[in-house]
Amino acid sequence: MTGSRTAAALLAMSLLALPLSAQTPLPSLGGGDGDMSVAAERRMGERIARELFRDHDYIDDPIVVEYVQKIWQPLLAAARTRGDLTPELDERFAWQVLLGKDRTINAFALPGGWLGLHMGLIAVTATRDELASVLAHELSHVTQRHIARMMTQQSRQTPWVIGAMILGALAASKSPEAGNAIITGSQAAAAQGQLNFSRDMEREADRIGYGVLTQAGFEPQGFVGMFEKLQQAARHNDFGAFPYLRTHPINTERIADMQARQQLLPRAPAAAPTFEHAMMAGRARVISNPNVDALRAQLGEPNMGTFASLAPSRQAGVLYAAALAASRLRDGAAAQTWLARLGAVAAGDPAGARLARLLGAEIALAAGDPSKALATLDTASSARPEALLVAQARLAARRIPEATNQLQTWVATWPRDATAWQLLAQAYAAQGQALRSIRAEAEGRVAELDYAAAIDRLKAAQELIRRGATDHIEASIIDTRTRQVESLLREQALER
Repeated sequence: MTGSRTAAALLAMSLLALPLSAQTPLPSLGGGDGDMSVAAERRMGERIARELFRDHDYIDDPIVVEYVQKIWQPLLAAARTRGDLTPELDERFAWQVLLGKDRTINAFALPGGWLGLHMGLIAVTATRDELASVLAHELSHVTQRHIARMMTQQSRQTPWVIGAMILGALAASKSPEAGNAIITGSQAAAAQGQLNFSRDMEREADRIGYGVLTQAGFEPQGFVGMFEKLQQAARHNDFGAFPYLRTHPINTERIADMQARQQLLPRAPAAAPTFEHAMMAGRARVISNPNVDALRAQLGEPNMGTFASLAPSRQAGVLYAAALAASRLRDGAAAQTWLARLGAVAAGDPAGARLARLLGAEIALAAGDPSKALATLDTASSARPEALLVAQARLAARRIPEATNQLQTWVATWPRDATAWQLLAQAYAAQGQALRSIRAEAEGRVAELDYAAAIDRLKAAQELIRRGATDHIEASIIDTRTRQVESLLREQALER
């Protein structure tokens, strides 16, 4: 793996999909003493997710998150319809996709319904169907409880020990010494090396994922296209950019199976990517590779001779990446030039036109013009990208009460939105409301499962109260939340 290895990437590496054997029987998930319970799997997933939230490569990009959710939610609904996602798992697992800004091509399933997705994988997908095929495959690993089955094979190890080994592999991505401090002894190292999906599990995830994909209305060609792309990468050697090839080995048998399944359906002509997908792939390219040379390369792509021959949607993707790259390079003139051309190309596509407006607001904010950003945005929209951009613009324009009221309404509806809580903390601080600002910071930590950090902030708020802070309503809320979060923290401590 190259560059900054994210915690997510190393965690995927700790669940290596190297075959255990050619024909590994899938163990039963019945009531045996060694079987991993749903509750234990959920707790392990939360423990790992906590570390991913803390990683500097974790990213909450509202625009990309919204696009991924447009794919993810139909897949979940299809899994429910097919009966793959049982009511118990549906209720008790997280079913949340965490994004990493790493440019490596990677995605992975974690215990408890958490999935990881690197921006690099989004960047290389040609269509939304290819991205959907990866998510459907990973979703099926979770609904079939492959992680629990895999860990049942390690029945001599308790779940928290296995979780510790996973976290040890994660820590080793940044400090081999830290990783070795957690993964010690040949027995632990050997067990960690066996945390992998078998060939049978991969085939089952292919088969069920294919059904989920088509049930959700995505084109089956997405599976074949993604497999062929990964196989081509493997053929030209993997120098670390494709960890997905190591966690999910692509062999000719799996490709042939997908092709055979597709032949049973009416053949659809190859289609250009939608404007929305092309623009999101362009965004992912810029976010996942922010070094100056890479940004300059994106900036120059619309000037290449091949640009005119591209389909309009692909032109939109190139122009989107160029405008965003120019903004990151603080080249305001170039950003406005490519943004204007993007607006013209995407004008006839509603989703593309909206993304162009959102990008225009981002560019205006980056240029220090929040008034222009607000004029660009639909301030009445209930969509998360607009809501958070409007809040940021109002804060930057010193329209603090408006931002505060908006964010208070938002977090009342979406209390697990850590980014919104962070913005609300800024709004309260700007008004001199220290207690409320500290509590908002604590709520943001709760949303990211970091209960210890949340307690630290709540204790700091209680200290202010002891020193004479007079917001009695807020003081009562803080006392109540402190007791609630302490209870959650005690539950976490039981895992150790």
